Amino acid sequence: MKELRNYQNRQQTTRFAGARARRAENLPRRQAGRQQKKILSVKHASAGLIHLSLKQKSEALSSLAIALVKNSAQILKANKADIKAAKKYGKSDSFIERLALDKEKIKNMADSLRAMAKLPDYIGEVMEEKSRPSGIRIKKVRAPLGLVAIIYESRPNVTVDAFSLAFKSGNGIILKGGKEIKNTNLELVKIIKAALKKHGVNPEIILDLTGLGNPETLELMADKNIDCLIPRGGKGLIEFVRENAKIPVIITGASVVHAYVDEDADLELARRVIINAKTRRVSICNALDVLLLHKKISQPVLGLLAKDLSAKGVEIRANQTAYRILKKLNYPKLKPAGTADFDTEFLDYILAVKIVNDLDKAIKHIQTHTLGHSEAIITRSKSKAEKFFKAIDAACLYHNTSTQFSDGGEFGLGSEIGISTQKLHARGPFAHEALTTYKYIIESKGITRR
Repeated sequence: MKELRNYQNRQQTTRFAGARARRAENLPRRQAGRQQKKILSVKHASAGLIHLSLKQKSEALSSLAIALVKNSAQILKANKADIKAAKKYGKSDSFIERLALDKEKIKNMADSLRAMAKLPDYIGEVMEEKSRPSGIRIKKVRAPLGLVAIIYESRPNVTVDAFSLAFKSGNGIILKGGKEIKNTNLELVKIIKAALKKHGVNPEIILDLTGLGNPETLELMADKNIDCLIPRGGKGLIEFVRENAKIPVIITGASVVHAYVDEDADLELARRVIINAKTRRVSICNALDVLLLHKKISQPVLGLLAKDLSAKGVEIRANQTAYRILKKLNYPKLKPAGTADFDTEFLDYILAVKIVNDLDKAIKHIQTHTLGHSEAIITRSKSKAEKFFKAIDAACLYHNTSTQFSDGGEFGLGSEIGISTQKLHARGPFAHEALTTYKYIIESKGITRR
């Protein structure tokens, strides 16, 4: 009898272990199923956006702007918790700068919402209309993409910008921010949903998946209910999405920004532009990473720049010739440049400097290292600028101007969902107009084709 009981106990233990193993095996499947249901819910909810008028959209966005400012204390409290966690995990100062909010930044987010509320609504716009010899009449009409997902890192402003752009263009939005902004995003999305509900808009048009783990993120990037996926962040994130996404993607963000100062440049103008391009904000994708100097003006330019750059705490990583000049100037934060420094988006107070023989060498260097974001030339010569513009393939090209202007607001587009570095569908700062597609509407009086 004792042996029988032992046998039964062993069998029961085996059954329990097997059940646990099956539950563990099915857990990712169940989680993926729940995520798919949430995504499908946003897809269905977003279909109703096509019926909203421009007035309804504008009123909801204006109301949200008021709500953000009104709830600043709660937003900052949540953001403070995220900053505390980021510091605990040793995140860099530039990372914290991207993550941190204050009353001024919240006001700026509210201002961008008010600006978006005033912009035109392109949905339903007749882009083209023509009659054909057959008797049919064809209209090309702008329509929403449908459901947009954005994967981004530690910028809370992206949450509000992405929502407003998607909403204005009639799209549902899925937000997959990094875990570092989880508390901030929870608060922001709560405020967004309350504003939508207040104006009779289904709050399910927005889904927050901030902090999602890698397995679930891979599921997200393969979900066919999503019409467009937008990664916004550094090179690592861009490559991860590019390699793993199984749905349409618009690549944004990653950059190695160059500025070339030619031998005939106005040196004082060059100083102003370079200092602004590098130091106004170092943590954004249009900040200067690599400075190329014509050999004939390299010494006076570095002499002009050294004081301002050192005062801002900029570390310079210089090629051999530039290193010698800066060493004589006793530049405090100076390192010899390594090969990787000319392929790095620093997002920090770091600048790579290289001296080149002429414009052609500068162009060749940029063609080799560009990621197609923003590139600049500083020269008095219009013909040299035109040569530069023809030779360099990038979304934004600048003449005697800081690269920090690569921004939807500065381009008169309202806020932007990103700076596209690809060539299909959208390029450069793209806003709500670029989050649309079109459909053809064909009409006749009973025409049949011969």
